[in-house]
Amino acid sequence: MSEAVDRYRASSESNDIDALMQTLAPGIELVSPISGRMVFRGERDVRILLTAVYGTLKGWRWREAIGEGSTRVVVGDGSIGPFKLGDSMVFELAQDGRIERIRPYLRPWLGLTVFALILGSKVARHPGVVLRALRG
Repeated sequence: MSEAVDRYRASSESNDIDALMQTLAPGIELVSPISGRMVFRGERDVRILLTAVYGTLKGWRWREAIGEGSTRVVVGDGSIGPFKLGDSMVFELAQDGRIERIRPYLRPWLGLTVFALILGSKVARHPGVVLRALRG
């Protein structure tokens, strides 16, 4: 498995955003699983988003990890309040091995809905981040 993906997994589980950010390429992109249209780009905007994400989730643990070449998939789960939330996260790696694109796939619907409401209120405090992400 990719060293960057392994470090991402460990740092996201412990909510260590500084360590997590070191796994990302400078041109990082994160495609929103909530809107499907929003793409968060760049270290500053992705840091704000991931700080909100991993600060909201509880008991997050990554399980299976699969892939080869420049694509990896990790499967994890945790909770948002009393609701379970699962993710199959696709990582696309840059030539230097760092993560350059993240595509989360969250489920089930109830957990995702509660997550979207809570996360939306946190990210909305940064309207510039939201507007840039809406540009797709």
